[in-house]
Parts: sequence; structure tokens; C-alpha cells
Amino acid sequence: MRNLKLILSYDGSDFSGWQVQPHAVTVQGTLASAIGRITGEKVLPQGSGRTDAGVHALAQVVTFVTESAVPTANFVKALNDVLPPSVRVLEVQEAAADFHARHSARAKTYRYRICRAAICTPFLARYVWHYPYPLDEYAMARAAALVEGEHDFTSFAAVDPEQREGAPVSNLRRILSSTWERQGEEFVYTVRGSGFLHHMVRNLVGTFILVGKETLPVEDLTRILQACNRSAAGATAPAGGLYLVNVEY
Repeated sequence: MRNLKLILSYDGSDFSGWQVQPHAVTVQGTLASAIGRITGEKVLPQGSGRTDAGVHALAQVVTFVTESAVPTANFVKALNDVLPPSVRVLEVQEAAADFHARHSARAKTYRYRICRAAICTPFLARYVWHYPYPLDEYAMARAAALVEGEHDFTSFAAVDPEQREGAPVSNLRRILSSTWERQGEEFVYTVRGSGFLHHMVRNLVGTFILVGKETLPVEDLTRILQACNRSAAGATAPAGGLYLVNVEY
């Protein structure tokens, strides 16, 4: 048996998220089908995390166990030959038997892109949140810094449909860096942390937007964190602007 580690990049626009679902096209299901065509095995590849419908990945990490003797270099070409153009395998490596894409992860980085131009071209529209309205970007950057460190992020967590009823839940997470940066006509949020809750990054962005609109004072980020109440924070930002950038082990 071989434990293989894949680095996967995908455009999430036309997928119903990562996790396999009945009667829906998902990244996990599409990849499982491609692996089955090559190895003849029925496998369910495990990702480092479950990206939502419409969310993209630059370097999703995936593991699966196989009895196939196909060399790793050949796996890259064979999988890309059968996968749709919206999903690309960038790399395949042999991994230790105890390595797991999700359980072994130590930190992740996400990026959220906001297009600030008056007009967003149709070739960019699926990959950003177009927001041409006035924003205090400096205030948003100050607010982002306030979520760094270890906090209970309940106020920024959607109900996880996969959470088993009665199972113990900890919404404590450590954010290692949280920054906004102007990149031409885009305002880009980059956040690196030990882990992230369901919709957490998009809920943070939606709240920072309220700060930018001057609907919410910068200092209220601390109050919202302490409230541990989802209704205290802003609305969920659209999925299309979010990218899983990197996973650390």
C-alpha cells in the first residue's frame, strides 16, 4: 500500500464545494472518479479542508492510499488527462504511512480578493468580489490586526452541517497573521492560522467591509469576538473571492 500526497489547484466556480455529495458535482468526487479510472480502485481522497461551493484553491493538499504501482510522475499526467480543465494536479509524492492531509496540517493560509475598480471585467468577475463603493481601507487593515492571536471565533463561524449533534465543539483558533494589502485595483485580505471554522474567513471579510463602510468602529472587532454570537458579526462575503493558498505541515 502506498500513501500518496497530491497538490491540487482548482477553480471552484462550477463545483458544489470540495466534499462529495449525492447528486452534486464536487471536487472530491471528481478527483475520486479520476483516480478510479487510473487505478481501478474505489478511493475517497482526503483534503486538508472542505472548501465551500465557489471557493478556489491554489494548493489544496490531498492524500489517498492505493495499491497501484503507477509511478508518481506518471500519476500527474494521467490524472490531468482525465480531470476537467478546472482541476489540475500540480504534484504527486510518496508520503509516510501516517501522513494525512487534514490531521497532519499545522497551519493554512487563505486569501480574499476584492475588486475595487469601477468596472470588473467578465474575465475576472468569477474570481473576486466586485465592490466599487467607498471604503476606508486603512480602517479595515487596523481591524484585521485585532483578530490576530488565539480567540474563540464563534461570532465568525457558520453552523457546520457536518458537526455531529452532541459532539464537543471548540471554536478556539490561533490567527498568526491577518492583513489587507492594496494590489493595483484589488484590495486583498491574507490570513494565516492554525485552522479555520466553517465560513470563518468569509464572515471576517463581511465584517471588515462594515468597518470600511464606517458602519462599524474598528474597536468593535474586539467586542464581536468576545460576544461569541454569530449575529454580532457581519454578513458572509461571496464565495468567489476566496482562495486556499497554502497548507503547512
